[in-house]
Amino acid sequence: MGKRGACRNLLTRMKLAGKFRRPDINARSVDVPLNWKISHADRSVEAAGTGHVGLQDIEGYFDDLMVSGALPYRKLFDTTHATSTVSDADMMLLGARMSAYKGLGPLGPLAIVAPTSALHAQAMLFAALAPADRPLKIFKTVAAARKWLDAPPEGEEAR
Repeated sequence: MGKRGACRNLLTRMKLAGKFRRPDINARSVDVPLNWKISHADRSVEAAGTGHVGLQDIEGYFDDLMVSGALPYRKLFDTTHATSTVSDADMMLLGARMSAYKGLGPLGPLAIVAPTSALHAQAMLFAALAPADRPLKIFKTVAAARKWLDAPPEGEEAR
């Protein structure tokens, strides 16, 4: 079993054991600070933070992307209504995790919506610590992020 199969197997067991959750992005719960929706039909992921988002929330998101086979999908990560409780040390851990994912196959483009200077600085740190061969841009609005994600990749024409 390869690296990807071993990770998928472990995460599937965690999910079955109830140690893993995929929050519904449409849920209006204040108990879940990070919600996301994976669309296999559109090959896209939308995540939105509300309230204090911490390391465990983001790790759960990454784990679900891995288990669901969504790493190559286009991703929108919206922090408009979030505050980050992720420290610089936590960011180093997330960067290391993304570096490991890089070896598993292609990673899709990532648009991060970070409207405040503090969130923008943290998004810039993530971008620097999570090297990957994929497009990554930081935006102030969801509309601008969606426009960029929906545009054909550079070098390709619209269909």
